[in-house]
Amino acid sequence: MRETRNLEFKEQLTNTFLKTVSAFANYGTGTIKFGVKDDGTIIGVQNPVDFCLNIENKINDSINPHPDYSLKIDDETNVVILTVKQGSNPPYLYKSKAYKRNDTASIEVDRSELSQLILIGENKTFDSLNSTNQRLTFSILEEALQDKLGIEKLSSDILITLNLKQKDGSYTNAGELIADRNNYRGIDIVRFGENINIILDRVSFEHVSILKQYQQSIQKYQQYYQHEEIIGSTRNIVSLIPEEAFREAIANAIVHRIWNINSQIKVSMFEDRIEIVSPGGLPQGLSRDEYLSGQISILRNPIIANIFFRLGLIEQFGTGIRRIMNTYQKSLIKPQFEIFANSIKIVLPVLKYIMNDLSDESAKIYEAIRLGSNTTAKLVKESKFGKTKVLKILNQLIEQGYIAKIGRGKATKYVISSDRS
Repeated sequence: MRETRNLEFKEQLTNTFLKTVSAFANYGTGTIKFGVKDDGTIIGVQNPVDFCLNIENKINDSINPHPDYSLKIDDETNVVILTVKQGSNPPYLYKSKAYKRNDTASIEVDRSELSQLILIGENKTFDSLNSTNQRLTFSILEEALQDKLGIEKLSSDILITLNLKQKDGSYTNAGELIADRNNYRGIDIVRFGENINIILDRVSFEHVSILKQYQQSIQKYQQYYQHEEIIGSTRNIVSLIPEEAFREAIANAIVHRIWNINSQIKVSMFEDRIEIVSPGGLPQGLSRDEYLSGQISILRNPIIANIFFRLGLIEQFGTGIRRIMNTYQKSLIKPQFEIFANSIKIVLPVLKYIMNDLSDESAKIYEAIRLGSNTTAKLVKESKFGKTKVLKILNQLIEQGYIAKIGRGKATKYVISSDRS
């Protein structure tokens, strides 16, 4: 047994546990076990009933507002178990400071995170607040609505309906972000050469409408990852990376990022992949599995999301990740999603290993070899197929020219054919 993000051990009662109470109440239900050493050794506590009373007094006197928690005594070990539930009225403060979990430690949140907690506690979103910039124009939005919805002219009533403007005439933060000009950092795109020390191209799209930033990003993608191929009388567009996947990833980054921090969306373009890093981790209440499966959608910027939805830039809320994955169905290399406390990275690989003539089972063996499983034993373990089946698939792949066999007997290894790598 060891400490985790949602589990902390305390040998005795000191006020430091109150930082963790704040962290669990703010960001996710967790447990503190008293009478347990850092290494998981159980030592118990003396007078557990009085111990619980002291915990209650400290929490009630020190955490504001009062969190929802429960206490339990393990009668066999005299370990006191404190469970703190994630609250609906953040921020939960200890000595006027809010805390979060950073791996197994409880640390103070920064100013931007505190702002997010305050908004959640007030049941508000950043894009719904009044903008400090009230001199806005919307020609880019007007043109987009004319093309998509057929409106003749963008009126004040339409801006109010879209929640870009309040009934009192003031513009929201969403209004400023959608407007022709704004005061926000945007998207930084870098095209690298053989390594990150070689920069072939760099451009930043900022202080302009996020609708324009979206379109400019698509154009950069098309410049480097699409080309025309003429076969007979037919002219085809060949995409090294699926355009739909890139569109979804960029739209995702714009719609779901935290806007009230001075940071850009970073797009790194390499020969074999595109990496898109968006400021801000997962919205509160959304787990990694829920994010990846698209079963639940928690919108950090619902007004902006609604605009992108109306313009057809995103489809049903919460389906972006699944749509990205669907564009790679026939690819042996899949997109990657890395989720950090303060950012999310999406990696879109070049469609380099598409093989329509391979069955799913053959493709699985091929991909395992490509990733380093180069012996029969390793392939059996990786694929969970029987040895006879693996050998049959290997022979088929050799005949088709996808892989090559090196060595004999126990020294036999399998590698990707040189013309396939």
